[in-house]
Amino acid sequence: MRRFLTVLAMISLVVFASVPALAGVKLGNPQVGQAAPGFHLQDQNGHWRTPVDYHGRWLVLYFYPKDFTPGCTTEVCAFRDSIVKLRQAGADVVGISLDDVKSHTEFAAKYHVPFPLLSDANRQVAINYGVLTSAVGIHFAKRTTFLIDPNGKIAKIYRDVDPEKNSAQVLSDLDTLKKAFH
Repeated sequence: MRRFLTVLAMISLVVFASVPALAGVKLGNPQVGQAAPGFHLQDQNGHWRTPVDYHGRWLVLYFYPKDFTPGCTTEVCAFRDSIVKLRQAGADVVGISLDDVKSHTEFAAKYHVPFPLLSDANRQVAINYGVLTSAVGIHFAKRTTFLIDPNGKIAKIYRDVDPEKNSAQVLSDLDTLKKAFH
């Protein structure tokens, strides 16, 4: 029993040791109707991307935890498979994680990703969007999607999304939101 308690205490220390890693970091909290926070990030092809690149179009900006993990692979492939419909609906898709450009290059090549994957290695964009988190001392972006209207305002936020269903949800909501957009 004593050994069990010692192991449990060690696990607790490791888990809670990650909490101070975010101490002092003020996470953004963007809301529907507000201007989407800006970004200036490099994609898997070395191109720098900003919100200006998407002005006048709907933007599906999705944050994901890590390249090559099962859920993230499912999500990127679901958006890849829906890209024609999303583009026909007037939307561009952009994925963001804390992974570096090299990782995004390999991930995009392996899964034939036809849209930008942006590297937020310094974590600033994840902080601004309120999606930075950590577990066991490892930082990552929470799986969250922001649907941004052609004027750069947040139209819808999807939190704790199902990686398999997120692209279909966005596509369905996009039709409704476009009708209400003026």
